[in-house]
Amino acid sequence: MTVHFIGAGPGAPDLITLRGRDLIARCPVCLYAGSLVPKEVIAYAPEGARIVDTAPLTLDEIVEEMRAAHARGEDVARVHSGDPSLYGAIAEQMRRLDALGIGYDVTPGVPAYTAAAAALKQELTLPGISQTIILTRTGGRSSPMPAGENLAALAATGATLAIHLSVRRLDRIAADLIPHYGADCPVAVVYRATWPDERILRGTLSDIRDKVRAAKITRTALILVGPVLADADFADSALYSPAHAHILRPRRKT
Repeated sequence: MTVHFIGAGPGAPDLITLRGRDLIARCPVCLYAGSLVPKEVIAYAPEGARIVDTAPLTLDEIVEEMRAAHARGEDVARVHSGDPSLYGAIAEQMRRLDALGIGYDVTPGVPAYTAAAAALKQELTLPGISQTIILTRTGGRSSPMPAGENLAALAATGATLAIHLSVRRLDRIAADLIPHYGADCPVAVVYRATWPDERILRGTLSDIRDKVRAAKITRTALILVGPVLADADFADSALYSPAHAHILRPRRKT
């Protein structure tokens, strides 16, 4: 018996991986985060499967479902939104499974920040502008930020920021970032990327809060910040330059 932690992707049901889909289709137990995983993904579960929405459950109750399935010899599809390695709360579940001697594996999924970039038709690493992406969040009720990981410290790098779980704190985000990026730094807020009700708001650090409040977006949104979001005059990558030779494209004779 194995518990399969599966990343369902950002929302669109056809963005789950083939491996994830096939695991769901063969597991007699499916535990899923109902607030973030679409029903179309869970529809891959076999007929008669035990399907449990874990949104109202505690960690102990979720693990008890896994323990009971283990006792029955039934594999479990534990389906999380996005990629489970990012804010997926899988580490605490795996720690419990280790203590119980229950085996598990992890299937990655399309993370929200890449889905948001796709919705924006945006490359997040442009030559000469930014070659670093920082995935982060702000502190909240669920857990504080570790020492040294505050936004102001991260902003000092000048990297592109993908800020999760923080759309209600845009005033604090702007206050922390403006000294490093400037008030006119472009910002994009992508609400429910790839879902049918996806929305994109663009602005700057000085005005994005008002735009988000007017749109009444309070959750399930990703914030992207950085100069890469502007219509910048960036240099072409050397990757495809005729002057750049490599093992698969030797230097051409002139």
